[in-house]
Amino acid sequence: MTVNHAGALKKEYFLSYLNLIKISRNCTIEQAKEIAIELFFHHNAEEYGSHTYKRFLDAFQELNVELLTPYRPSGLIEGGDS
Repeated sequence: MTVNHAGALKKEYFLSYLNLIKISRNCTIEQAKEIAIELFFHHNAEEYGSHTYKRFLDAFQELNVELLTPYRPSGLIEGGDS
């Protein structure tokens, strides 16, 4: 993915980037995070500034929570047979 050095990258960018790594390399989100830190940030959290790195971590956290939260279809009421 092309990087524009003009400003801090958004969380949405990293959501896409981490998903791309996860799908293309058939790996876990934790492995995708490590790959991104190696290839994108070159093991340097300040490579693109602290705001960009914070948004990367926010995106990772969001994806990690999504994967840990059980899927519940909307409209279903737990414990109800009505």
